[in-house]
Amino acid sequence: MSRRSRGREVALQLLYEREHNARMDRAALEQFARERIRDESIREFCLLLFDGVVAQVADIDAKIAAAAENWRVSRMTTVDRNILRLGAFELLFMRDTPAAVVFDEAIELARRYGSGDSSAFVNGVLDRLGQESGVGRQEAVVMGPESGVGSQESGVSSQESVVNGVDSECNRDGANANH
Repeated sequence: MSRRSRGREVALQLLYEREHNARMDRAALEQFARERIRDESIREFCLLLFDGVVAQVADIDAKIAAAAENWRVSRMTTVDRNILRLGAFELLFMRDTPAAVVFDEAIELARRYGSGDSSAFVNGVLDRLGQESGVGRQEAVVMGPESGVGSQESGVSSQESVVNGVDSECNRDGANANH
């Protein structure tokens, strides 16, 4: 398992825990990640994913609902729902993750933690979400420099940008402005 794969796995565990214990405090979240990930950069990546999904959950869930025909997000299993949230967040908001990697990682998490049908379900929903957002499997997700997300020149880290909701330039009218 790659280092970033481990970060995604722990982010999924944190999201799962959040659904069952919404009052889990920040120190407990960070301790959970610290106990499972020794590498600080991977732990930061994990928390970036977690914080980003939490900050963008309403927008992400709306996009998942639109892509998942005949499925309400609330009716999906907790595992599938949170794998889709992680995948959707990376696909739509992460500058440095190629779309093909997002798909592969989400499908692998679904195989490992979901039911027998989870990997096909996650693959189908993310594929449709990617198509509707103009992000294909072979394309890298690229956000415009005006968004400030992940930009060294912005003076704001990717995590701060996402958590503070600085995605309006990248996500006008429910679609990525650059696609």
